[in-house]
Amino acid sequence: MASIVARCCRVAALRKSGVWSSGAGPKCPNLSQCRNAVVTPSGAVLPKPVKTSFGLLRITVVVLPFLYVGTLISKNFAALLEEHDIFVPEDDDDDD
Repeated sequence: MASIVARCCRVAALRKSGVWSSGAGPKCPNLSQCRNAVVTPSGAVLPKPVKTSFGLLRITVVVLPFLYVGTLISKNFAALLEEHDIFVPEDDDDDD
């Protein structure tokens, strides 16, 4: 049911944007963004679209919070296991 609703919404959005024409099917078969206008009316080629890349900032914003949360979860779970004596490392004195 949800896939039918999603498919209908996608087709409606494509028809509204002009990517899907009436009965001819999609102009972009993989439903990714496509740019139909590559030349101006005079015939000049349009420049490439501007690409905004955040690089290191994006990696930092994504990785650091999840790394911190993962560290907290593992620390708390290790403390819980040790508290209930499920996994307690043995102190072996190898003085032999």
